[in-house]
Amino acid sequence: MGTLRPEIRPRNADAAGARGAVAAQQRPSPLSSLPAQSCDPWVLFVVGCLMTLGVVMVYSASVALGGAGFEWKNIWNSPLRQSVFAAAAFVVMVAAAHVDYRLLAWERPRDFVLPGLLLLATVGALVAVLVPGVGVVQKGAARAISIPGGLTFQPSELAKLTLCVTMAALFTRPGADPRSLKRSFLPALIIGGVLIGLVGKEDLGTAALMGVVLAGLLVLGGVRWSHILGVVLLGAAGGAAKRYRLERLRTWFSETPDARDEGYQVTQSLLAIANGGWWGRGLGASIQKYDYLPQKNNDFIFSILCEELGIAGGIFVIFLFVCLLVLGWRIARRAETAFGRLLAAGITLTLCLQAAFNIGVVTNSVPTKGISLPFVSAGGSGVLFLGLAAGILAAIGRNIPAR
Repeated sequence: MGTLRPEIRPRNADAAGARGAVAAQQRPSPLSSLPAQSCDPWVLFVVGCLMTLGVVMVYSASVALGGAGFEWKNIWNSPLRQSVFAAAAFVVMVAAAHVDYRLLAWERPRDFVLPGLLLLATVGALVAVLVPGVGVVQKGAARAISIPGGLTFQPSELAKLTLCVTMAALFTRPGADPRSLKRSFLPALIIGGVLIGLVGKEDLGTAALMGVVLAGLLVLGGVRWSHILGVVLLGAAGGAAKRYRLERLRTWFSETPDARDEGYQVTQSLLAIANGGWWGRGLGASIQKYDYLPQKNNDFIFSILCEELGIAGGIFVIFLFVCLLVLGWRIARRAETAFGRLLAAGITLTLCLQAAFNIGVVTNSVPTKGISLPFVSAGGSGVLFLGLAAGILAAIGRNIPAR
């Protein structure tokens, strides 16, 4: 049986150890130049303003001649349900802003576990939507899954965040070569194609948004332009595959769309904006919300907002999204890691392009497609997952060197 021997330390070992400890403390840490704040507060502030405005406008747009009819037992059927989702989304956003986003990065082979599980869960949910009896039909298509408590879950909202996370992890993993066809482009095309294809089967608007975001991430990731051009042509061909989509394009190109048929919705939307003038008819005083304008509290809530708060109110909403764009772009440029830069760019593109698409649709600047106004339109899955994405963006903003 061995005996314990005393540790033999060289002369002046204690002094040398003390000097080493001091030197280690003085050695600059890669995080030593980070600000003391726990997250980017301006992202939380701007998104919080949009959520608050959304609660007010959804309630105003939803209350018609019958009144609110609010009872606690019927909260899920009342306009006030949006306040519950907005509050939950704000909590999720703040919580995500205080979590290290680098947990999702692919720095070592085993690090792909979290992004991989996120991808598998998203694909599984998107497939489940297409199963008869599981998917819930919304707006004439199976887009959601019913969950206990009378709620629904839209996997397409999760798919937008999943696309950003997986693309950022893929292009910044060890040994990644964005200009390589096999190592980066084909895996990105397969992952993005599966997500966008499953979403686009029932939701063209969200699929189109994800396609543009994917193209933007390919550009920022350093993929060859010839490869990107092929993706764009493939996506355009897929988007025009169904006849009703071509009908929307023809309606948009028409100088005088039939207000009684295909052009009814956009005509009513433009009437609402025109009725509001510069300063609006007043909060709650919309006329178009009385069943003249379909999707008044969701896809076309910006029209009701302009009717009640005027063009000035619409400009204020656009200003908030421009602020979010500037903040997101600043974070994407100055983030500590390549993964953070690409992820911040993807989230910023998703939030701001979705807002641009929605406002473009309600003003007839782009062809009509179903897509909501982030944080403002009615919805549970949308505001929750977009709030999560905004929280991750704020967390990336925490790791910005002070300049």
